[in-house]
Amino acid sequence: MNLTHFDQHGNAIMVDVSRKDDTVRIARATATVIAQTSTIDMIRQGSHKKGDVLGVARVAGIMAAKRTGDLIPMCHPIPVEGVNVDFEVGTDQVTVTTEVRTTYKTGIEMEAIVAASIAAATIYDMCKAVDRGMEITDVKLTYKAGGKSGVYQRQ
Repeated sequence: MNLTHFDQHGNAIMVDVSRKDDTVRIARATATVIAQTSTIDMIRQGSHKKGDVLGVARVAGIMAAKRTGDLIPMCHPIPVEGVNVDFEVGTDQVTVTTEVRTTYKTGIEMEAIVAASIAAATIYDMCKAVDRGMEITDVKLTYKAGGKSGVYQRQ
C-alpha cells in the first residue's frame, strides 16, 4: 500500500482531489478525559467558577473541526456542513463524541478527530486548576462513511 501524502521521490505532497466527485461524507470520533471524581462532579453540576465546562468544550470542538485544514499540513480545507459534539459524563471520566458532515471530494475523518481532541483539551484547560492529573486518552475514529473506500465502523 502506498501512502498518499508522498510522491514517488518521498516528498510530502497534498493529494490532488480535483477530479474526484463530491459525495456525502460523515465521520465520528471519540476522546476520553479521565479525572478525579470531584472534578467530574463539578463538571456535571456546572459548579466550576469558570462556567459551563462542557458548553465551552462543545464550542471549541466545533471551531476545531472548521479549522482542521489550518492545523494539519496536508489536510484539505473542507467545507464543514455540520458538527455535533456530545458528552457522556461518568463517575471518573468524560467521553467526547463528535460527528462531522460534509458533501465534498475527500474525507472528513481528521475534522472529527481534531474536534474530539480539542474538546477534550478544553475540558482539561478549564479544569486544570483543580485537577492537573487529568488524562486525555483513547482518541480514535469510530466511524466514517462516504467516498470510494465506503464505510468503516470500529468494532
